[in-house]
Amino acid sequence: MRPLLDTTAMRAADAVAVGAMGSPALVRRAGVAVAQESRRLLGGLYGRRVAVVAGPGLNGADGRVCAGWLARRGARVEVIAVADQPAALTGYDLVVDAAFGLGCSRPYRAPFTDAPVVAVDLPSGVDPDSGDLWGAPARATVTVALGALKPAHVTGPAAELAGRVILHRLGIVAEARDGVVEDADLAGYVTRARDDHKWRHAVVALVGSPLMPGAARLVASGALAGGASMVRLASRAEVTGLDLPVEVVRDATGSIDPRARAVVAGPGLGESTATFLAPILARARVPVVLDADALDPALVATRRPDGPAWVLTPHEGEFARLTGQPVPSDRLGAARALADSSGCVVLLKGPVTVVAAPGGRTRVVTSGTAALATAGTGDVLAGLIAGALARGHDPLEAAALSAHLHGRAGARLAPYAGASDLPRRVAEVLARVGS
Repeated sequence: MRPLLDTTAMRAADAVAVGAMGSPALVRRAGVAVAQESRRLLGGLYGRRVAVVAGPGLNGADGRVCAGWLARRGARVEVIAVADQPAALTGYDLVVDAAFGLGCSRPYRAPFTDAPVVAVDLPSGVDPDSGDLWGAPARATVTVALGALKPAHVTGPAAELAGRVILHRLGIVAEARDGVVEDADLAGYVTRARDDHKWRHAVVALVGSPLMPGAARLVASGALAGGASMVRLASRAEVTGLDLPVEVVRDATGSIDPRARAVVAGPGLGESTATFLAPILARARVPVVLDADALDPALVATRRPDGPAWVLTPHEGEFARLTGQPVPSDRLGAARALADSSGCVVLLKGPVTVVAAPGGRTRVVTSGTAALATAGTGDVLAGLIAGALARGHDPLEAAALSAHLHGRAGARLAPYAGASDLPRRVAEVLARVGS
């Protein structure tokens, strides 16, 4: 997991690093990191014209170190103070934005340029914590994140301006409450024990109906791909004509078997889902995943504060249904607020998926792909999360790792492949992780 720090946490981590190595050494590391990424972007330095827009603070100091490093290697570098910057910078091969970065606290208008831009830590003129814009920042080709990722790298309008984000840790060590999930985190997704048996990781799926039978198959297949050792399927009514995996057992009782380890509910249940599910989930003693039709504020309100964890998986429309408000630009803040108000883990779907637990711990998933923008992929994800919960994963991590795995599997889909192919792609990704 790559650490994600807000302004307060980043400044505290910087202070510790400065105490350990000194400010000049830290600035030198940062400036050299930016310079090296600038050289990679240019492909060579000799004779290249580079403008470095340098502010009065540490971001500007990083830029000046970068300028010196590039100049010593043959680039023609001009350092321009923010107070003296023109309206446009033309005729350059590269512009380095070292105006404000993390320290921006007022509207800033970057000079126009048609050259590639390397931003030092953040594009100047963005709110580091919400990702909102202050003024008119430049659109970076590359952003060199220093020490840790910031919320603005992954949320709000700022994320669209950051370009390709490259993290340089600089020797800064920080305990991070929040993080961005990466491929290495999937190494712990698969869990096994010598005394495993079919009930140890069983999932109850309250999904599907005669009008939407496919949801049952997709959720069940996702749960099995995510680690469920058996799926007990209890649909709203008898669902026929389904080619279900052999590990799925029909359950006509409409109840939660006490031997199960997780429940997934909602997809394909149709109208009056809250009325159907409320008395069943009131007896749940294991974690519950709610998706699709189960994302009803009336049902969520029935969760007992002392009961097992619930995971909510809304897309933007379902988020609006749960909260009465559209998703704001600050998706991290939105997910955290819903997690705190509901007492549930919240997985807010989107090109960048945010997973938040009550109390503020947050995971960000950037593996999403447009290949997942088809009917039924969310049903597979709900099943994946239930399978991970049945395997004993913490609810926040089960949701975040499953979302990352879901994105990686989506990237392996053939053009225009449907959701039914996702579980097979999940298995391929996990096989690669385990090899």
